[in-house]
Amino acid sequence: MTALTPAAQGKQPAVAARAASLAEGPWLITAAVMLATFMEILDATVVSVSLTHIAGSLSSTPNEATWALTSYLVANGIVIPISGWLANHFGRKNLLLVSTAGFTLASLLCGIAPSMGLLVTFRVIQGACGGSLQPMSQAVMLEAFPPKQHGKAMAIWAMGAIVAPVLGPVLGGWLTDNFSWRWVFYINLPVGLVSVVMLKTFLHDPPYIRRSSARIDSWGLAALAMWVAALQIMLDKGQEKDWFDSRFILVLAVLFAVGLVAWVARELSTPDPVAELRVFGQAPFAAGALVMALVGFVMYGGQTTISLWLQTLLGYPSMQAGEAMLAVGLGAAFAMPVASLLTSRFDPRKVCACGVLGLGLSYYQLMGFNLRVGYWDLFWPQFLQGASIGLVFVPLAVVTMAFIPKEKMGNATSLFNMMRNIGGGVGISLVTTMLTRQGQQHTNLLVANITPVSPPATALLAGMRNLFAGSGPGFADQQAYAALFGLVQREATMVGLVRSFQFLGILSLIMVPMLALTKRPPRGQASL
Repeated sequence: MTALTPAAQGKQPAVAARAASLAEGPWLITAAVMLATFMEILDATVVSVSLTHIAGSLSSTPNEATWALTSYLVANGIVIPISGWLANHFGRKNLLLVSTAGFTLASLLCGIAPSMGLLVTFRVIQGACGGSLQPMSQAVMLEAFPPKQHGKAMAIWAMGAIVAPVLGPVLGGWLTDNFSWRWVFYINLPVGLVSVVMLKTFLHDPPYIRRSSARIDSWGLAALAMWVAALQIMLDKGQEKDWFDSRFILVLAVLFAVGLVAWVARELSTPDPVAELRVFGQAPFAAGALVMALVGFVMYGGQTTISLWLQTLLGYPSMQAGEAMLAVGLGAAFAMPVASLLTSRFDPRKVCACGVLGLGLSYYQLMGFNLRVGYWDLFWPQFLQGASIGLVFVPLAVVTMAFIPKEKMGNATSLFNMMRNIGGGVGISLVTTMLTRQGQQHTNLLVANITPVSPPATALLAGMRNLFAGSGPGFADQQAYAALFGLVQREATMVGLVRSFQFLGILSLIMVPMLALTKRPPRGQASL
């Protein structure tokens, strides 16, 4: 009998633990990683409805409070693309444990923060710790489930990626109204602690994850931090600063361009990159990642548009607006099992194309609405939108990752999630800018038609004067003109919303031919 070497003997406990974990089934591993991932994704949006309360409590302006969101997104965006490298350098299990524990501790610190400066600092820590959770959970689930069940695995993962951002504003609004904005962070504590225990118990590193002793690519990290931070701040503050009319935004644009070029050049030339960009040399992955960026653009851009519509034009409070948008999450929850089943039976690219067409149809329906829509008028297009996104997410993830070797999976999922986040950030920023500019443009066009020789305009103005007649002749005229201008602004903003829906619908259809650049997985790859 051949004696085992000391190194082989040392590996035996880890291999045995890994085999025992897989023998228990993938569901405990799934629960462990998805608890932490859902918590992290939820935290990106749950704070948004609490900003005014945070500002008032910490003696800051609402504009200063937005840095609690921006700082989180910047730190999160820097860590996501290097998650694969971090897993190889420190071990995937160690990375997930430290990330989840750090995120939970940072949540506690955010909850007890006595000042805005400390809150922003703790949000940076929270975003950095949470950055690796999304890509690593995707990699772990693709490995925990056999290839023939990858469709099922991605359905579960996509559920968290889609439902959590929709649920965030509702949960945040309820906690803030009934308790305090600090409970937006405290609620993470029990979830984080349970997740840490489960990760420690059930998760084990695969044998191909070997801790690397290669040197840290500090230049690559610096370039990555520069372009991600510049891009995120530029997207968040661009409309507020009037974009490129602001020197601040111009400086950020230059930093973004220089940092991105330097990062790409460095990662392609160094033998020890922090992000293996050569994976984009595989056409199926590159095409799938680009489609995912567009999906992020359309999904987050659309949710921003509908949220603004509900709150600014229809007068919904933040929490009620979030409740009205829950239809997206319900549609996604309904579609995930269906998407998993269809992905197993048919070409995943065709399933994805059906989802993209459904997404375009949902925006076509929204284009026909006006300022007199009710809750159920909005429910069904949003339900269709959520179901369509579910039909896109699951097969797209399967197709994109089908030809990636397991040892490269962590790096690939990191870049895949980076593309979705970038697309979402650009979508939110561009749609917000479009709404503002379109509103201004159509206000000017509508005002030009309100003249003393226009019978409809004079009749409407006379009716408003009568409505405010009790205020006195002078005041009645002022109030009538103000009310008429407010009506014009509402209608102009509604036209801008319709144009935004039209743009997002067209962008959805553009994704259909791009799917032809992907490649069908081998038969049985995503079957149940």
